[in-house]
Amino acid sequence: MGIGASIFLIALGAILTFALEVEVGGIDLDVVGWILMIAGVLGLLFTTLIWGPRRRTAVTSDSTGYQRVEERDDIARPPM
Repeated sequence: MGIGASIFLIALGAILTFALEVEVGGIDLDVVGWILMIAGVLGLLFTTLIWGPRRRTAVTSDSTGYQRVEERDDIARPPM
């Protein structure tokens, strides 16, 4: 789950919990909202703590076949 999806779940859960006063038969929207907010917060934590601090390396080679591995901070992340 990415940062955008996590924020969306937090916002949707907050809307269901705090903004709506609708009765739905058999479903408590407040509980559904809290569950969505908790899932969004957990997704945000996992995204930033586990997937965020990865090292980036670049392998470069010249015409003689010599390869050099460099750790770089400016390499864009591959799309997931």
